[in-house]
Amino acid sequence: MNAPTRPTGTRVAPAPALSVGPVVLPTPDRAVDLRVRVSAPVSGDDLPVILLSHGQGFSNHLSSLHGYAPLADFWAAHGFVVVQPTHLSSRTLNLETGAPDAPMHWRSRAEDMTRVLDRFDEIEAAVPGLGGRVDRGRVAVAGHSMGGHTASLLLGARLTDPVDGTVVDLADSRISAGVLLAAPGRGGDALTGFVRENYGFLATTDFSTMTTPALVVAGDKDSSEHLTVDGPEWHADPYRLAPGRKALLTLFGAEHGLGGVSGYDVAETTDESPERVSAVQRLTSAYLRTEFDPDDPAWRDACAQLTTGPDAIGRVEAKESGTGTP
Repeated sequence: MNAPTRPTGTRVAPAPALSVGPVVLPTPDRAVDLRVRVSAPVSGDDLPVILLSHGQGFSNHLSSLHGYAPLADFWAAHGFVVVQPTHLSSRTLNLETGAPDAPMHWRSRAEDMTRVLDRFDEIEAAVPGLGGRVDRGRVAVAGHSMGGHTASLLLGARLTDPVDGTVVDLADSRISAGVLLAAPGRGGDALTGFVRENYGFLATTDFSTMTTPALVVAGDKDSSEHLTVDGPEWHADPYRLAPGRKALLTLFGAEHGLGGVSGYDVAETTDESPERVSAVQRLTSAYLRTEFDPDDPAWRDACAQLTTGPDAIGRVEAKESGTGTP
């Protein structure tokens, strides 16, 4: 088979893609079996993988394998295999497991992604025509909001378990790049009192070990006042405080929904903007293309078209190493 057209910063026609779900992975040691949706182009070989972690929010089904269609559809149509699990924190499950990491199931969320990679043979076999077409050496993780926290743990960030006081390391070396969308920032005095009391796992987030390359996407109007007292800059912490090669995309006028990445026409998007969503689609896809293949100019081209000039959708910063000041 011929590979799909390599995307660049310019607009390219999407290739046909298929989506299969739920793919059920029997998981006896989990409260319920792990269910995932898999989206992929119908043709092409050596396809890179994006593991997509959903956020929370108020909608009943966006926090599941049914959400984030604007991202999953675009990425699949532009050459990626996208795998979306339904985490135990999903409103579709409405679980009261009594698990120590509930209600957000922060540990289980990361472990879901590790399970996906451990059992990719089963996933490939469940999707017609996908077998043998995946490049498992090119795996990225992406996540929005709470999904961004999940992605950060898989990329190397650590925290102290509020139950037993142990330092938790859930990094997966098979993941070589990440995209953090409106992800939580540092803990400590950056958090509201409510978050410190009720979501203690966020209080000790340590980005100093998050060395895997990543693109951090933040909205300059995303104040997240229910979570942080630091304002929109809080969502840039994974860029400022993590070492290694990182990029920061700050979207002008964007709030927590980043224009509507969690679903098509969803009521909880407070900053609905098809143009902004399109920019997120194109820039995230381009970033991962270039991260997986440094000779691919997709990221450079997309930045030139979307983040420069009077019509810029946002601004981009980048660093090769080092951290900022807390």
